[in-house]
Amino acid sequence: MRDLNLVPAEWIKKLKLVLLSFSLFFLGINIYAQQDTSNLRFEISFPSKLQKQPVTGRIFLIIAAKDGIEPRLQMRSGPALFGVDINQLKPDVTIEINNDCPGSPVRSLRNLPAGDYYVQAVLNVYTEFHRSDGYTIWAHMDQWEGQKFYKSPGNLISDPVKISIEPGVSNSYKLSLTKVIPPVELPQNTSYLKYIKIKSELLSKFWGHPFYLGAAILLPKGYDTHPAVYYPVEYIQGHFSLDPVNGFSTENTPESEEDRQRRLRNYDETGYEYYQAWTSENFPRMICVTFQHPTPYYDDSYAVNSANNGPYDDAIMTELIPYIEKNFRIITEPYARAVTGGSTGGWETLALQIHHPDFFGGAWVFYPDPIDFRQYGIVNIYDDDNAFFLKNTWGSVERPMSRTSTGQTTETIREASYGESVLGSKDRSGEQLAIWEAAYGPVGEDGYPKPLWNPVTGKIDHSVSDYMRDHGYDLRYYLESNWSSLGPKLKGKLHFYCGDMDNLFLNLGVYLMEDFLKATKNPYYDGYFEYGRPLKGHGWHPMKNYELDQMIGQYILNNTPKEKLSVKWMYK
Repeated sequence: MRDLNLVPAEWIKKLKLVLLSFSLFFLGINIYAQQDTSNLRFEISFPSKLQKQPVTGRIFLIIAAKDGIEPRLQMRSGPALFGVDINQLKPDVTIEINNDCPGSPVRSLRNLPAGDYYVQAVLNVYTEFHRSDGYTIWAHMDQWEGQKFYKSPGNLISDPVKISIEPGVSNSYKLSLTKVIPPVELPQNTSYLKYIKIKSELLSKFWGHPFYLGAAILLPKGYDTHPAVYYPVEYIQGHFSLDPVNGFSTENTPESEEDRQRRLRNYDETGYEYYQAWTSENFPRMICVTFQHPTPYYDDSYAVNSANNGPYDDAIMTELIPYIEKNFRIITEPYARAVTGGSTGGWETLALQIHHPDFFGGAWVFYPDPIDFRQYGIVNIYDDDNAFFLKNTWGSVERPMSRTSTGQTTETIREASYGESVLGSKDRSGEQLAIWEAAYGPVGEDGYPKPLWNPVTGKIDHSVSDYMRDHGYDLRYYLESNWSSLGPKLKGKLHFYCGDMDNLFLNLGVYLMEDFLKATKNPYYDGYFEYGRPLKGHGWHPMKNYELDQMIGQYILNNTPKEKLSVKWMYK
């Protein structure tokens, strides 16, 4: 999810939960999963006039029950998806998706109930990377869309086609990939919002290919009319987005009922309400920044140096932030830098703060991804032998991956692993489990991330979990192991928020972090934890975005050195 201003498609972790959601329609599919309705084949190719060179990547067949919008653009509503890798596929050569091709949430084409459907093919194009560590791999190069294969510029798509499936009838269909998805339309700068994109020399060297970092920068009221003023900065962590910071909007545009309900559930304000607060009198004049740092494995790097992703921490800290602080009037001192974010951004917030305790002045951590790997969701990756099943006296039960705020399982870990394998082999799904392995884990013998557990059986590879812990990605373990040196630098800087029924069980890791921090001595951590109760799920936070800004502004003011208390940024 995107920090503290979640979008509807991401409120339970982006696309993977959508693909595996059990809507009423697909509940019907599961009920009749053993009934063969037909023998289906789809022959997919692309013409030489569109693409003259062979292509390596993954071809998807998307099957939707609704008309009116392309199936690839219905990912939020859970179409059926089937995928197969291709290696140097030549123009006009056919690749077949048939009953043996894996799918999600429908496991096979043979399990589709009879009826009318709308189908579309998408080719997710891979790039060959010759990395500086000696490995050569193929993966999708993000095109500034945030690793969304169904709308990534340069990917090939077919026109949608209506088909009818009848029981016991064999059918064969031909789909031609005749179109190329156009480039992303980049947002334009305004008086308040500025967008930057810079080449990262560090990442380009690692990947053997040009790589870029970006940021969206929200300027305070009066920035241009106060040219001598330098401002504190709030670095907001989260998923890739080109949206305005915190939804900032100078226009009071109508919202859908779905968006309104989501906003009210998470205690968000509208973008226009945020603008009104941001420009009001007595509001702290500061700069807010969101980052863009997609990788070939995900829409976000987790802001750490990684054996698989490359030196993203170094790139952010030595290339991106210095560029921002050089080109915008920011107070370049620790007391004036705050970092915050939720979910993926919550994990990044804590990681940046504890890995750079002398650089950032305070962290506000919201519903973070697992920060103690004894609760990797609901799995203890050190002590458990299997991620999918919990053994008991008589056998075993499946572990959930996600739940509703009232405790109903919405997806199991086994289902999540299988769903990601449909989206991409070798951790190229662009999804949650894959990026955790890519960001935290070692490189496998083939150059791709070494799996934490077997995607078919769920058996945990403890050499991988030990690597994750010993290389600093288990943040509670890292803090506890280094508290004597980190504690004095982090005192009073750590603030945590999480719902008591986080939909991904992330509250469990926060509880373990609280146990450790509240037992610290020499020094005591002197921060706080706040939990949403009762039945508060993923995305909960107790304040609106502008209220968080005000809180951080006051915190910075309180921690401003006495000799610098004549602050100019507190103008009306």
